[in-house]
Amino acid sequence: MTATIVPPTTTTEAAPARRTTRPIPLTRLVTVELRKMFTTRSGFWMLVSIGVLSPISAGSLLVFGLTSDVTYQNFVRASGFPMSVILPIIAILAVTSEWSQRSGLTTFTLVPSRGRVIGAKAIATLHVGVGSVVVAFAVGALGNVIGSALAGVDTVWNISLSMAPQMVLFNLVGMAIGFTLGVVLRNSAAAIVGYFVVSLVMPGILVLLAQVRSWFEDLQPWIDWNYTQVALLEGATNTGKEWAMLGSTTTIWIIVPLVVGLLSLRRSEVK
Repeated sequence: MTATIVPPTTTTEAAPARRTTRPIPLTRLVTVELRKMFTTRSGFWMLVSIGVLSPISAGSLLVFGLTSDVTYQNFVRASGFPMSVILPIIAILAVTSEWSQRSGLTTFTLVPSRGRVIGAKAIATLHVGVGSVVVAFAVGALGNVIGSALAGVDTVWNISLSMAPQMVLFNLVGMAIGFTLGVVLRNSAAAIVGYFVVSLVMPGILVLLAQVRSWFEDLQPWIDWNYTQVALLEGATNTGKEWAMLGSTTTIWIIVPLVVGLLSLRRSEVK
């Protein structure tokens, strides 16, 4: 009796095709960041406060202002004042939410590149800043028409084509300050306090220093962020020297801290 040895059959199974995942488009990231700005509880109530305070601020011009104050520029400034205070805080919360609300692990797991996430937040902040200025111009135009009719004076449209871009830039620089503080500190409370210190306390200190130290008087416009902001709001930044002053204060208060903050953010631990 002989045994027959059957050689084992070798089967080759095809390796499963490896799925390639596409990175999330930047437009989707920006859309998500825009939604996060206003769907959170804090963002929602800040948006509501802007919608309530802007018309009230514009209407107060009719109640407390003089007849000569009923101009388009004054109405735009009045309606934009609440935005200039609240929108930088929204920019702060847009950055610090990943750390203060413990959503960073989810965000950076879905999008490991922190640079793309921060870039999307910056673009979303830019969109909100430009959109808010458009709303301020619209509310100001409506207030100017109604206010001049109630006051019985001619409607004055005194915002020139050269002044309008500077007013837009004024709003964007203010939001950039808030965004920078959010990147550097990455803590909502600390960044908000820092914003009010930079926007309210530091200008007074620099003005006082310029009054008591003559050598600092000529140096102040190159350092004082509030000085160049006022010039932008009034549309008075026209000469090359004034634009150079704006570039100097922007570098000191925005560009340098933002670069340092981004380098630290890319290496910081997300808990």
